[in-house]
Amino acid sequence: VQLQASGGGLVQPGGSLRLSCVVNGRPSSGYALAWFRQAPGKEREFVAAITGSGGNTYYPNSVKGRFTISRDNAVNTVYLQGSTLKPEDTAVYYCAARFGIWGPGVDYWGQGTQVTVSS
Repeated sequence: VQLQASGGGLVQPGGSLRLSCVVNGRPSSGYALAWFRQAPGKEREFVAAITGSGGNTYYPNSVKGRFTISRDNAVNTVYLQGSTLKPEDTAVYYCAARFGIWGPGVDYWGQGTQVTVSS
């Protein structure tokens, strides 16, 4: 399984972003998919996850209400929509896949896409 993330760039504070991640190699419906991020000098942190069917989503309090994860299994793609972005959202964003249900541990990582929130 290979994950290919895209959509990062420079965003103004208060702006929005939409990241995409294509899952190659296996039907994505068999995997829970997620987004993580890592800011300079900080540990990688969980941003959002979605079950294989898309029926359940999970967010930490730090992004709840501002970020939305979704997926389209017909094109093996997971999305991350963010709004009201803050400078502290600046990070490299990684997509991830976990076979089966969502839980601790990731089986596959994407290569990351940089998001910079700055005026």
